[in-house]
Amino acid sequence: MVIRAQRNQDDIVISIADEGVGMQETQLDNLFISNRSHSTHGTNNEPGTGLGLILCKEFTEMHEGKIWAESEKGKGSTFYFTLPAVN
Repeated sequence: MVIRAQRNQDDIVISIADEGVGMQETQLDNLFISNRSHSTHGTNNEPGTGLGLILCKEFTEMHEGKIWAESEKGKGSTFYFTLPAVN
């Protein structure tokens, strides 16, 4: 796992990259939608609940940030979120 932070003029971008199972585009499209079940098993076949990313989205938006992900099946995922920079 690699965690990075970058400060821009108006915000801070945090990224978390893994080398896990990755996701197909259809999974990515539904990741942050609360009424769709998209829980999968991880690299050690551990089950997920599907709630973690929904909560992350809600907390990020409550702090005027944005959240998104990029992924490729079999190659891992990178999750990004922004928060306003405080001067």
